[in-house]
Amino acid sequence: MAQRRFRRRKDARPGEITAAAAALFAEKGYAATRVDDVARRAGVSKGLMYLYFRTKEELLKSVIRSFIEPRIEALRQRIEEPELSAEEFLRGPFLQFIRALPNSPVHVIVKLMVTEGPRHPELVAYYWNNVVSLGLDTLRRLLQRGVDNGEFRSSALQEFPHLMIAPVLFAVLYSSLFGKHEKLDTDRMFAEHVGILIESLKRDPRRGDTG
Repeated sequence: MAQRRFRRRKDARPGEITAAAAALFAEKGYAATRVDDVARRAGVSKGLMYLYFRTKEELLKSVIRSFIEPRIEALRQRIEEPELSAEEFLRGPFLQFIRALPNSPVHVIVKLMVTEGPRHPELVAYYWNNVVSLGLDTLRRLLQRGVDNGEFRSSALQEFPHLMIAPVLFAVLYSSLFGKHEKLDTDRMFAEHVGILIESLKRDPRRGDTG
């Protein structure tokens, strides 16, 4: 019994260290966080932590893998569900996805990429390859499916799906700068954003459609 408890504890350590790193990155930023701080927050020795993560860069990558990549993968899988139309996907899984981001560890990573990314291009490249590029590809596939199904018209969003997630980046930066002065109702803002997107995608300006 004691051996099984030890095994469970050992298996949980990488996750505990990752959670400690995420909390410290949020509090101090990437550059100011020391490996010693992470070990102390996780309740492990520095030597033990190095058995799991050899560098602070590996710690940040672990945070991304633990908290962000699963969300992207889940979204990519749901886009394949045939019972959801493109519009239903936008109003359902996509809206749920972006609503959850401002209050999740994702906002910490986004802020770190903005503030410290230029000094750590290898981390930006990792985030691009494993998060951003996959998310943009998912949105392009969704928009193309909507066009193929006759739900949506062709539009510049197929080339620039970045516009679909722009409010999330805005919300993270706005809250970081002005959160003490005004609290954004991101749930409502994102719902309005999705509604505007759908309205735009259904309207054909060449014919003067009004929706």
